[in-house]
Amino acid sequence: MAALPEEPAEVVAVKPDPEAGTPPQPPAAPPAAAAAAPAAPPAAAVEVEAAGNGGEAAPPKQAAPGPAASPAALDRQTLVAVLQFLRRSNLRESEEILRREARLLGDDLGAAALSPAGAGLLGAPGGDADSAGGEALLSRVTAAATIAIGGSVATVASSSPGVAAVAAVPPGKVGGGIVVEDQPDVSAVLSAYNQQGDPTLYEEYYSGLKHFIECSLDCHRAELSQLFYPLFVHMYLELVYNQHESEAKSFFERFHGDQECYYQDDLRVLSSLTKKEHMKGNETMLDFRTSKFVLRISRDSYQLLKRHLQEKQNNQIWNIVQEHLYIDIFDGMPRSKQQIDAMVGSLAGEAKREANKAKVFFGLLKEPEFDVPLDDEDEEGENEEGKPKKKKPKKDSVGSKSKKQDPNAPPQNRIPLPELKDSDKLDKVMNMKEAARRVRLGPECLPSICFYTFLNAYQGLTAVDITDDSSMIVGGFADSTVRVWSVTPKKLRSVKTAADLSLIDKESDDVLERIMDEKTASELKILYGHSGPVYGTSFSPDRNYLLSCSEDGTVRLWSLQTFTCLVGYKGHNYPVWDTQFSPYGYYFVSGGHDRVARLWATDHYQPLRIFAGHLADVTCTRFHPNSNYIATGSADRTIRLWDVLNGNCVRIFTGHKGPIHSLAFSPNGRFLATGATDGRVLLWDIGHGLMVGELKGHTDTIYALRFSRDGEILASGSMDNTVRLWDAVKAFEDLETDDFTTATGHINLPENSQDLLLGTYMTKSTPVVHLHFTRRNLLLAAGAYSSQ
Repeated sequence: MAALPEEPAEVVAVKPDPEAGTPPQPPAAPPAAAAAAPAAPPAAAVEVEAAGNGGEAAPPKQAAPGPAASPAALDRQTLVAVLQFLRRSNLRESEEILRREARLLGDDLGAAALSPAGAGLLGAPGGDADSAGGEALLSRVTAAATIAIGGSVATVASSSPGVAAVAAVPPGKVGGGIVVEDQPDVSAVLSAYNQQGDPTLYEEYYSGLKHFIECSLDCHRAELSQLFYPLFVHMYLELVYNQHESEAKSFFERFHGDQECYYQDDLRVLSSLTKKEHMKGNETMLDFRTSKFVLRISRDSYQLLKRHLQEKQNNQIWNIVQEHLYIDIFDGMPRSKQQIDAMVGSLAGEAKREANKAKVFFGLLKEPEFDVPLDDEDEEGENEEGKPKKKKPKKDSVGSKSKKQDPNAPPQNRIPLPELKDSDKLDKVMNMKEAARRVRLGPECLPSICFYTFLNAYQGLTAVDITDDSSMIVGGFADSTVRVWSVTPKKLRSVKTAADLSLIDKESDDVLERIMDEKTASELKILYGHSGPVYGTSFSPDRNYLLSCSEDGTVRLWSLQTFTCLVGYKGHNYPVWDTQFSPYGYYFVSGGHDRVARLWATDHYQPLRIFAGHLADVTCTRFHPNSNYIATGSADRTIRLWDVLNGNCVRIFTGHKGPIHSLAFSPNGRFLATGATDGRVLLWDIGHGLMVGELKGHTDTIYALRFSRDGEILASGSMDNTVRLWDAVKAFEDLETDDFTTATGHINLPENSQDLLLGTYMTKSTPVVHLHFTRRNLLLAAGAYSSQ
């Protein structure tokens, strides 16, 4: 930038903090001016922060002599006009702050007013601004500030009293590291596309960057190629918003084929946005605008990009990089194409590294002090002490290791859990008897699989669950019914009517048997109440209750004693896609089309927690075995782990290329397996927040995942009509979870997923929608027969 025409000027590039992910402003960027609000209190009139990070100076350039005002002279006029307006408005304090920040002394102000560049502004030689001229300039300044990227704060810095370099800093970041809250609303979101770039040059800008990236060294090309997709989306939306429809269409047709295949669904939605009116109220549009697209790039690649954009003075791309992208810079070797491909694909890029730094208590809670000790892997242990009447001391050896507290476990009382009832204690004993006969699975000993096929499924089977003791199976159907079957010879009985109950001897020993009505006992009970397809079902651990969620926006709690609806929980405004009971009962979680998951307690009609953060539908939910955390999978192609205690998101996992439809925690609580429409199963280390494995083999959406009771085998069920068994022990051994991997995301996934595949089992024509391991490690699978 040149200063006053008579003297050579120094070009100053202001370099914002690279760790904040903000690329620097090129020297010839259009200035963003700070406008003063006359009605504001003096201290808050103008918000300006000097960039204290010291810029890199480019070689000095000779300014062209002549009377025409150069950009720097105009900047100076703008600054002088604002200062004089503040002085006239008697906002002395703000004037002082601005002058100090711009390093302009009082004498400089007078000199600027009298200089040839400033002469056109001011009337009388005494330095008093001519009212009309001052107002005209001020209105121009205000307009410039409005047009400047929405919500940004202007940063004014200079290296000497003659030169001022102005750089736009993105919302939420102010030069010296001071953070300003960024809360976009819809109108601000759209106005941020008010750019003044030449629409005919957008294709040239994009193809220029594309050529630069494709010609860069191999080690940088993979990382810089991540820029293509977010820049393409924002440049297209900018053209549409500014009503350059033919240019937008041409831009889309020329470059949409270059994007990665896993963005095709998003591009299909984008192609339907062809007019400015379409953008208002469009969810995809708001997603791209309100969430910064996260790119993880090494410092070397970032410097290369920065130099290129500064040399080319490519302001349009620069503005987008600053406004809409979050560049997470790490020190070290650039990542390879394979490492990047493993982690990208979600709606908002990768997760920021700090998103996965919080401590997670992934260990299991200490089991109760029973005379019959419990297995370490049992997910339904309680944290209350109690001694059952039936004692089996001969099984003392079983699970004695669980008496030691897991160092990674949360404190026992971190969240309040329900007390253990006598019936729960008896169930624990039964569980231990079964566990003693449990088959130890492994590559040499695969489980038997029992498949439940639903025939003539009433307009479609949409959800299945099986009780922990494998005695009942429930189906949710598209005709809005919930149907419960007994899968043992024991029929389903409900409690007698009130009139019949009054005749019973309440003191008798077998009163619990007498209250059940044998006349109405049957293998199947149908529950009516929902007014739309039932998308999720879940039995309570004690088998007394059943949850179901539906397209009608409600979650219903049913009694399995009376087979009637006890409560309808109304909180979601749109379809609820999934619900699940906590392994300890009492709490349950639901997730739906409104993009949030809700934590409920059975005795509260309002949710206890609302987990907001996903950018699309929450499609599946799962409790951690210790009940302190909840995992949610979403159509935004991310998995999030939430802390039940405070509602915080403690992990964000990216890597799937399609909506997530299944989640499963390993029995020891350390790992999470996830399945999606991309046909891949991804394995995650919860403690380190890292992807540790990828299982390829399925050719369609994976709707069911389940670990065996001891965690040796992972079973996956898919719409491709197969059940596959994977060696979980081998998948999780020798993991690379050193500090460097955690810090940079240089994950190296072994290409041996076929070595981990232990077996593939085809059904005739039945997509697999649910899997369940019995207490003895028999695998139960379920799905509805499909005739096509």
